[in-house]
Amino acid sequence: MRVLVAEDERKLADTVAHGLRHLGMSVDVCYDGDAALEKALVHDYDVVVLDRDLPEVHGDEVCRRIMSGQRDSRVLMLTAAASIRDRVEGLGIGADDYLTKPFAFAELVARIGALGRRVRPALPPVLDQAGVQLDTARRFASRDGRPLKLAPKEFAVLGVLMRAEGAVVTTEQLLEKAWDEHADPFTNAVRVAVMTLRRKLGSPPLIHTVAGAGYRFDS
Repeated sequence: MRVLVAEDERKLADTVAHGLRHLGMSVDVCYDGDAALEKALVHDYDVVVLDRDLPEVHGDEVCRRIMSGQRDSRVLMLTAAASIRDRVEGLGIGADDYLTKPFAFAELVARIGALGRRVRPALPPVLDQAGVQLDTARRFASRDGRPLKLAPKEFAVLGVLMRAEGAVVTTEQLLEKAWDEHADPFTNAVRVAVMTLRRKLGSPPLIHTVAGAGYRFDS
C-alpha cells in the first residue's frame, strides 16, 4: 500500500511514517498543503492521511482538489477538532474517514487498512498461489508450510507480484508500489530485492524475469 502523510507537526508526521514503513507500507511525507497537492496529484496513493489545518493550502482545499482530480485515493482526515459538526464538515468535503487527535497508532493503521481495501476490488486476506501463502494482516509468509523470513521490501514485492496473478509487473510498477518517492528509478534496488526473494523462496523458482518487460510470479 502506498500512503501520503500530510501533517504540519513534523515529529508526528515522521513518527507515523516510520511506523507505517515498519509495517511494509510505502510512505511519502509532507508538511504543508502546497506539497500535499503536488504529491497527491502526481502519485497514485492508496490512502492520503491529511491534517485538516495544514499551512499554505488548507486541508479542506487539498481534499477537494484530490476528489476533483478523479483520483482513486482515499482520504483520512486528521484534526484536533472533535465536535460532531467538525466531523460532518470534514466528511462533507469529500474525506472518506475522520480521526481526531490524539489517536492511537493501532487505530490509525486499522483505518488506513480499511480505506486501502476500498481502493481496489477486495482481495482475500491470505494470498495463496503455487504453495506460497502471504498473510498481509499478520505479516506472515510461507512456502509449502515453511515460514519465510522476509524483509519489508521483499514482503511488499512478493505481494505486488502475487496480486498480478501471473501478469508481468514492470520494474517501474514495483518501484511505484513498494518504494517511496525518493527511490532512484536507476537504482538496482528492485533487482536486489527480487534476487534475495528468489533465494528465500527456494526451488523450484517462482519468480521469472521477462526480458525487456519485468517480472512474473507463477500463479
